[in-house]
Amino acid sequence: MSRKYFGTDGVRGRVGEAPITPEFVLRLGFAAGEVLARARSGDERPNVLIGKDTRISGYMLEAALESGFSAAGVDVMLCGPMPTPAVAYLTRALRLSAGIVISASHNPYPDNGIKFFSADGGKLPDAVEEAIEAALERPLACRGAADLGKAFRVDDAGGRYIEFCKSTYPNSLDLRGLRIVVDCAHGAGYHVAPHVFHELGADVVAVADEPDGFNINDKVGATHPESLVAAVRQHRADVGVALDGDGDRLLMADGSGATYDGDQLLYVIACRRARARRIAGVVGTLMTNLALERALGALGIGFARAKVGDRYVLELMHERAWDLGGENSGHIICLDRHTTGDGIVSALQVLAAIREEGKDLAELAGRLRLFPQKLVNVRIARGFDWQRNARIEHARVAAEQRLGERGRVLLRASGTEPVLRVMVEGEEEAEVVAVAGELAASVEQEVAAAA
Repeated sequence: MSRKYFGTDGVRGRVGEAPITPEFVLRLGFAAGEVLARARSGDERPNVLIGKDTRISGYMLEAALESGFSAAGVDVMLCGPMPTPAVAYLTRALRLSAGIVISASHNPYPDNGIKFFSADGGKLPDAVEEAIEAALERPLACRGAADLGKAFRVDDAGGRYIEFCKSTYPNSLDLRGLRIVVDCAHGAGYHVAPHVFHELGADVVAVADEPDGFNINDKVGATHPESLVAAVRQHRADVGVALDGDGDRLLMADGSGATYDGDQLLYVIACRRARARRIAGVVGTLMTNLALERALGALGIGFARAKVGDRYVLELMHERAWDLGGENSGHIICLDRHTTGDGIVSALQVLAAIREEGKDLAELAGRLRLFPQKLVNVRIARGFDWQRNARIEHARVAAEQRLGERGRVLLRASGTEPVLRVMVEGEEEAEVVAVAGELAASVEQEVAAAA
């Protein structure tokens, strides 16, 4: 079934525009509640947890969702601003029917979205999403007054999640003697992330930890490393940790201010696991740097590429029965620690490697020299069939032949805008830039010819 509302990570859009409107979100809550009610066992009432990030629109959408679920006879537990991975954990820990997060992740504040977790803290199964989509096509209704759902506040949600994060760090280690800058992106982690690192012994400097509803991800956080770099240098920190607005993405910096992306951090975590002989393979994506694939191969660690998106990374990890995977954007998934990507938990895995080896982040991550990448976005008309265009295919093959074993080429249509992403990666930057430019020009010519 083709989805009308659900993308790879729930429903997302600009607030006030379909589908992120109070009316639709009310209907979404009711439809999801109806699906959960049908799946319940016996007379047990379904119950869900609703968390959110710090966007001003979260209040409105939270109220709409709560009303929809209540109308469907589902009890609602509210935890307020909480990282996405915290909602996944709490859903499982509290043995609830589902978890819902109101967030648009690393997007600016005018955007928002609704994402769901299943009872086990994982992604909602495709069949359940399809059932919710089908239920959305039916008229909105309401249970009788005696069967309406109730709402409760989870007062200790933050403390529970802090303790969970700490439990993923080795009991034999601590963070004493380390000064860590934690950039919370004015997002959902503002009141939990600094406490995790502090309670493990670090001297913590928290920045971007004063959300006002409008400043989430605004020139701060994992997507704006310049904020983290400046703070690390100003406070002479040993390490910098930057999250995004909902806390599932991670970027780190060393004491000099050099930053490290998801591929480099995955490498550090994989090396630590290889030393302990408890890793079979790593799942990356089509965008994962070729240098990581080769470095893992040299260590005897398997590697597989999924489509871009943590949903697809998770699917392939389960298929291969591998515990480690992620994206260069900073979504890192450690399935032996959590059911989903978690910026705080991933940072703790990197910090454990630093402690165990007695080396700094620059030395551990610097062992991986990333290949230069060049990404060119070429605008295409909607419906332009680039995959069946013989000239584009010829240009792609010629680019691959020119690079040979020294690099790779990827053409990928954007899922959110009418552009074709032309990515070239290789050992020599000048060659990468030249090949990418030539290939992009070929695509542009074909787009113009088809106009």
